[in-house]
Amino acid sequence: MSERVPESIRRIVAARARGYCEYCYCWEQFATQSFTIEHIKPRIAGGETILENLAWSCFGCNSYKHTKTQAIDSETGEKIALYNPRLQVWKEHFNWSDDFTEVIGKTSCGRATVKALRLNRSGVVNLRRLLRSANLHPQELIEGGD
Repeated sequence: MSERVPESIRRIVAARARGYCEYCYCWEQFATQSFTIEHIKPRIAGGETILENLAWSCFGCNSYKHTKTQAIDSETGEKIALYNPRLQVWKEHFNWSDDFTEVIGKTSCGRATVKALRLNRSGVVNLRRLLRSANLHPQELIEGGD
């Protein structure tokens, strides 16, 4: 299971993400830990190392997601598939809080993903607050739209 992702694929995945974690939108340039390739469908569940199954992820999101593909929606209590950055659009499932420091799930998928990946970890919220004060917050990237 320790298959190494080829550097050529790593570069493509990183460039496609434009320097942000594809889950929490933490900016890689200011992250305290390295970013990594995340298998959306985990290898242990048969996920392949192909571009359609790979996301660029901060260490925190990758660690909390690990092999998860589903989580409980706090509003409905149902088990829901986690957000898939290859098949879904971030702004359809998530909003920013009024002060742009927290990610708010606006769909069952969004709510389940916020909770499972802990998208509002205190360090990430603090980083967003700092980036916002420096006019470097990623909301412009998302609002500008994919």
